[in-house]
Amino acid sequence: MGTATVLVTGAAGFIGSHLVEALVRDGFRVRAFIRYTSGGEQGGNLADLPADVRAQIETYAGDLRDPDAVRSALRGVDTVYHLGAIISIPYSYRHPEETVSVNIGGTLNVLQAMRHWETRRGVIVSTSEVYGSALYTPIDEKHPLQPQSPYSASKIGAESISLSFQRSFDTPVVVVRPFNTFGERQSARAVIPTIISQALTRDTVTLGAVHTYRDYTHASDTARGLICAAAADAAVGQVVNLGTGQTITIGDLAALIIRLIGREVTVQANEVERLRPAASEVSKLQSDNRLAASLIGWTPQIGLDEGLRRTIRWIGDHLNQFDPHKYAV
Repeated sequence: MGTATVLVTGAAGFIGSHLVEALVRDGFRVRAFIRYTSGGEQGGNLADLPADVRAQIETYAGDLRDPDAVRSALRGVDTVYHLGAIISIPYSYRHPEETVSVNIGGTLNVLQAMRHWETRRGVIVSTSEVYGSALYTPIDEKHPLQPQSPYSASKIGAESISLSFQRSFDTPVVVVRPFNTFGERQSARAVIPTIISQALTRDTVTLGAVHTYRDYTHASDTARGLICAAAADAAVGQVVNLGTGQTITIGDLAALIIRLIGREVTVQANEVERLRPAASEVSKLQSDNRLAASLIGWTPQIGLDEGLRRTIRWIGDHLNQFDPHKYAV
């Protein structure tokens, strides 16, 4: 597709690693902005990418809260995909100040750097959690925003500052709201790897709420949607959902995974540690993805069953990365 240099913040994360791989396969020069750790500059999920992909990635370690680091990382970049964030809802209950600082302050630094370098396009990755419990379904982009956790509030703030820059300074950004993304390389922080890792190794799967509905998109589809958003000039200044439009309860999802694995496993629901505060729980997320189809030419390609089979295979080959007896925040 092209040889332009693109920057991916949060590149070592789950969706970030799928996006990095897709961009490299499409011929882009990819600069991966990651948080420095003692493990070096090729940590996280980037280490699990194929060797031919890893060899083509330029890594840049820094903190999104450091404006100088962000400005330096964006130099010479055609497009920035901003995924870097504190993404755990339970963690945001414990550390709301850090969540706001990274998610809003880090986004502001990306926007300021875009203005400085006159970056051609910025894709600001938000979340369907900004909608809260649905007032109607399927949820379109005009649905009211309802902050039901510090995490969702911080992403609403990040969206708002991004769109304000587009309106105030003509900063060319598009906001994308992925619904629940799943797939290979996802950590046990998310519900699907939690179910799979337990169902592969235990006779009982322990979960929190199982009555809530979610709309699951495979990570390769989400990554492709972000690339489509960057390429569509008509999307600048717009907000776009990425979701399948299909929902399933957590309880039915667990039953489907257990059936695909083929073991005799029971489900123990409503473990107190895994439950959100009642007013913070989001009961149903179901995407209206018609705008994505018409505006950026995106529709999901991988169904839930196929995506789950791929994820089960990957987790089965990487069980050493999971502790099925521990609740991951």
